[in-house]
Amino acid sequence: MFSPDEIFELKSLFKIEKNIVIVPHKNPDGDAIGSCLGLSLILKKLGHDVQIISPNDFPKFLKWMPEAKKIFNAEFNPKGAEIAFSNADIIFMLDFNEPSRTDQLEKLIRNSDAIKILIDHHQNPEFFDFTYTDSDIPATCQMIWHFIEKMNWEDLTDANIATCLYTGILTDTGNFRYSSVKPSTHQVAAHLLNQGAEPFRIHDAMDSFGESRLKLLSVFLQNLQYFPEYRTAIFTLTREELLENGFQKGDTDAFVNYGLGLENVVFSVFMADDTQHDFVKLSFRSKGDFNTSEFANKHFNGGGHINASGGRFDDNLENTVKEFVNLLPQYEEKLQNTVI
Repeated sequence: MFSPDEIFELKSLFKIEKNIVIVPHKNPDGDAIGSCLGLSLILKKLGHDVQIISPNDFPKFLKWMPEAKKIFNAEFNPKGAEIAFSNADIIFMLDFNEPSRTDQLEKLIRNSDAIKILIDHHQNPEFFDFTYTDSDIPATCQMIWHFIEKMNWEDLTDANIATCLYTGILTDTGNFRYSSVKPSTHQVAAHLLNQGAEPFRIHDAMDSFGESRLKLLSVFLQNLQYFPEYRTAIFTLTREELLENGFQKGDTDAFVNYGLGLENVVFSVFMADDTQHDFVKLSFRSKGDFNTSEFANKHFNGGGHINASGGRFDDNLENTVKEFVNLLPQYEEKLQNTVI
């Protein structure tokens, strides 16, 4: 958490109306969108002019969230993003550890004279004017609630703010089932329920999906490659499979988790062609203490958390699978000895 002196400075800072830009990472997920929306709504109640600027679009299944349709897509209107950053007094960076995660917005962030505030739960953060980082907390939305508490803004929270923050915690904890979930996570969730979040409505909204997701799930499951000697499951989707089944952004979110449902599996990997560019996107999930972030960082230009991370490989899908499978013998002992 911010130090007491920093909290004092921040309280003074927010007493005067400011132009504020809030930025999530590229391809924002539920935690990124939820934290941005929750913080935006409370800052607006304080009288600030707030704009959420996303590097690109986000999945349709998150657009039901309060004020989600007001999020500015910088990929669609780069000039508008440039103007917003040039007018900003404060820039919040949420759910990413360094500006490179914002793609084309990195330059605007670094060149801005605005006060920069980073709140994030990933490892190895870059530090700014104010930085609140804790990789032991499973969701940035939980950190936003702790920030709200320290700023004495709890009385400003309402059902919409609680809904946004609860949604982010829900998605980044895998419905509270990841090992990163702590008692404090459930305590924060309880506070959000008291503020008006309704889990059954949130689940209904998140679980609603289009025909393309169901079609892709069928193909995804058929493409399973199982390596019991390494306690590893691999899933793939080619560009052709994605496009033939009507792929839309967000359709394959959380697919990788299916691998961890296989008995005795410790490591689940999903590899998919990018639909527009010639590289492969990888999602990693694990159980126990097998560190997917270290694996992704060492071999696939990625990173994230111990049990959930991502990466990319600048080759075709077939060679990416071969590269991954060839690495597994190096990790055989670790995978076989992982306690779940």
